[in-house]
Amino acid sequence: MTVLKRLLSSALLFAALGAGASAQTSPVPAAAQSDVDRFCANIADAARDRRYAVQAEELKKLQADIDARMAALEKKRAEYQGWLQRREAFLAQAGDGVVKIYGTMKPDAAAERLAELKSDLAAAILMKLDQRKAGTILNEMKADKAATLTAVMAAAVRKEDPS
Repeated sequence: MTVLKRLLSSALLFAALGAGASAQTSPVPAAAQSDVDRFCANIADAARDRRYAVQAEELKKLQADIDARMAALEKKRAEYQGWLQRREAFLAQAGDGVVKIYGTMKPDAAAERLAELKSDLAAAILMKLDQRKAGTILNEMKADKAATLTAVMAAAVRKEDPS
């Protein structure tokens, strides 16, 4: 019963202090105040230790969550890197295959097909072809398209940055 009275008196004291009342005008007797003060002083270290322990547990949980997320990100990065390597290998093979296809075509047919492609792609294919074959294909193209492709190829081999 006395513990209950002490807790009740400490609750009244905290309520009075929280409302702006001073300790001198509180309705709690001085003897009860000393009991409350001793009670608070006795549990202050334990409460602080418990608070630190709870915070440490929360930090450990957060660290574990961060570690798990970093592992997942690393796994995704490795997956994307593998995918990129496979893609680059495929493009290298496909690029060489496309160049061989255009290299074996008749110049007039190759010129017709390359004229329909984007200028940068057509120029890249022509640059990988044998110079004699590329010249023959350019000769078969319309003059404006051949000029555009030649300008793209010349810009690609420029050694210095034009900007």
